Amino acid sequence: MWGIIPIKILNQAKHRLKHVLCPEERQKFFMAMFEDVLSTMMSVPDFEQVAVATICPAASIIAKKYGATVLSTSQDEGQTDAVRRSAEILDAKGISSMLVIPGDVPLVTVEEIKIVLELHEKAPSMTIVPAYDELGSNCIALSPPTAVPLSFGPNSYFPHLETARKLGLAMQTPKLPGLGLDIDTPEDLLKLSRQTVCTRAQEYLLKKNIVERLNNK
Repeated sequence: MWGIIPIKILNQAKHRLKHVLCPEERQKFFMAMFEDVLSTMMSVPDFEQVAVATICPAASIIAKKYGATVLSTSQDEGQTDAVRRSAEILDAKGISSMLVIPGDVPLVTVEEIKIVLELHEKAPSMTIVPAYDELGSNCIALSPPTAVPLSFGPNSYFPHLETARKLGLAMQTPKLPGLGLDIDTPEDLLKLSRQTVCTRAQEYLLKKNIVERLNNK
């Protein structure tokens, strides 16, 4: 099993937060979330490799700092294309399974990833963790990596389930709170700030007084 984190060019990240964070803040906040996710995935002993799917030089530097592999996605056309390209690369290498987690779920834990891996069944199979609102797909394990054509976005969870059912895949759909919170909106920033754990992303919000700024709006 390979762990995959698809990452856009960092200076283009999190445009939906542009009304509350300036471009530099968005970039640095996303980098903090990315490091939270990457450091957690690197701590999971079950992965044969952890790879960052990106063409972003800054993301590649962070990946190498943690000892992760960099999979070049040729061009930056979004999460869906980055994951599709990664699946094709792994399939060509003879890798039997992959687990995809986006870079904006800073509360993910090693324990949650282990739950996903333990629940994941033999190929052909998919294990998918929804966002807390059951709209987005915040973690997907696939065996083989090309078992389902993935298409990410704010309403991807149920279409992924339907496609997997039509293809006859064995499926598991655990709901996990850390993986369930992806950070896209000011409301998500407030939810993140209220958690008792201490991540790099939360530290950045505190350092920049971003939560106080939101509460004063």
